[in-house]
Amino acid sequence: MQIDFKKSPDGLVPAVIQDAATQKVLMLGYMNQESLDKTLQEKKVTFYSRSKQRLWTKGEESGNFLLVQDVKVDCDADTLLIKVNPVGPVCHTGADTCWEESNVSNDFLFELEGIITDRLNNPSENSYTSKLFARGINKVAQKVGEEAVEVVIEAKDNNNDLFLNESADLLFHYLILLQAKGFTLSDVIAVLKQRHK
Repeated sequence: MQIDFKKSPDGLVPAVIQDAATQKVLMLGYMNQESLDKTLQEKKVTFYSRSKQRLWTKGEESGNFLLVQDVKVDCDADTLLIKVNPVGPVCHTGADTCWEESNVSNDFLFELEGIITDRLNNPSENSYTSKLFARGINKVAQKVGEEAVEVVIEAKDNNNDLFLNESADLLFHYLILLQAKGFTLSDVIAVLKQRHK
C-alpha cells in the first residue's frame, strides 16, 4: 500500500471512514504514516489528531472503537478509505455519524444483523436472542436445524403464509448462528461473490 504523505505540507492524508456493513460514511479523520501503521497493526482506527498534536485511537476514552475490516488507497495515492465495524456511536456528540445520520443500511438484513449483534454484546434478560446466545453454540445450531426442517415441511404444502413465516424464522436464526460463530452476513456474501467470479 503506497500512500504519498508528502503531497501535504503537514504529512497528513484524509481518511474516510465507512461502515463495512451499512456502507454509510461515518466520519473523516487524518492520518500520517505512524497512525496508519498503528491502525494496520492493531486493527483499530488511529488518527493523527491535529488539535491534540498526537496519535489518537478512536474510542480510546469512550470505548467506541472502529474495528478495521479493509483499507483502500485512492487513485492519486493521497486519500484512504477505511471500512470498519463501529463499536457504538461514532461522533463525539453521540450520533451514529458525524453528519448526524442514522447508521442503518438500506438493506433490512444488515439492520437486523446489527440488532442481533447488540443482543450478543449487550445481553438482556427479556431478549429471546440474548437467551439463545446464552444457551451456547449447540443450541443455536440446533435451532437452525429445526427451522430448516420446518421450511422443508411447509414447502411441500400450499400454505404460502406458513412457508414465508418459517423461512423468516430460518433466516433469523441463521443470522444468530453466524454471530455465534464470529461471522457476519458480509462474510457469507464475500464467499458468494468469490464463487460468482
